[in-house]
Amino acid sequence: MNRPDQRVLFLFPGQGSQYLGMGQDLYQAYDCVRQTYDEASEILGYDMAALSFEDPQEHIHLTRYTQPVLLTHSVACLRVLQELLATPISAEASAGHSLGEYTALVAAGALEFKTALDLVHHRGTLMGTHGAGEMEALPLGLEEARLLAEKHLCSIAACNLPDQTVVGGLSEDLDKLVDELTEQFPKKRSSRLKTEGAFHTYYMVEAARRFRPILDKAPLTSPQIRVLSNYTGRFHDDDPQIIKSRLFWQLTNPVRWHENLINALGSGLNTFVEFGGGIGKGDTPADKKPNLAAIIKKATRKADVPPTYHAVINCDTLLETVSLFSE
Repeated sequence: MNRPDQRVLFLFPGQGSQYLGMGQDLYQAYDCVRQTYDEASEILGYDMAALSFEDPQEHIHLTRYTQPVLLTHSVACLRVLQELLATPISAEASAGHSLGEYTALVAAGALEFKTALDLVHHRGTLMGTHGAGEMEALPLGLEEARLLAEKHLCSIAACNLPDQTVVGGLSEDLDKLVDELTEQFPKKRSSRLKTEGAFHTYYMVEAARRFRPILDKAPLTSPQIRVLSNYTGRFHDDDPQIIKSRLFWQLTNPVRWHENLINALGSGLNTFVEFGGGIGKGDTPADKKPNLAAIIKKATRKADVPPTYHAVINCDTLLETVSLFSE
């Protein structure tokens, strides 16, 4: 239950926060999580639990599977938290990074779980099949990164922090970009991301073109709470058609994540709760850390009153968050 002073933002991570075994501890412990995975299996026609927990062919890192796997885990985490609380949390807004924006729309009541799963299945399949290139996370501000990217025919893919910008391009172009980065900034190191393409750049144009009719037909209603848009950096309009247009443009334009977080703070949201995914060393869910925690801390540390942050990504964080919201 929210305290009177709590204004809650639900957060959902994107690709890169998946790992083998994600959700297995929650699945074994809670009926509503098992029901969520069974529902996903029925919708998609494959065993979501087996894909998430066993996956002998390592499909979990293929975009067509990564996106439904993450959406399922995030929704399961949200559902189990709300079920365990005597009074569910009332969020004022939701936000998600890239793929996570679809989960945010589910949390806001704009997309049904079934519709969102179908959309991200097609979205992930098209991005993996018709995209090209790779992605590189640079320890640079937007304008410095843009100069390097444009010189080497790459594009800005995400603005995560004032000093963390992701670019996308062909592998050979990124290699040249990194060589010049090392020459200009010898103490700075970039990181190649494990993706099947240069997401959120012009290399996704064909995927976006093929996704448009699928998105056009999908039932989407006005959200019941505000949802932040990766494409604009601001809150979505209530008009479902405008939301769809921004989801379409999101495929080929940068994720304005830092702007999302700053606008969330500026609107008075002061309690952030992240659902799903996990990163870090170790093989079990208990070993993982929330994906967005470090970015949120860095992005909001200069705020007059930084937001409180909680997460639900495994059994331990679930029980901790239940305890905090039950006080």
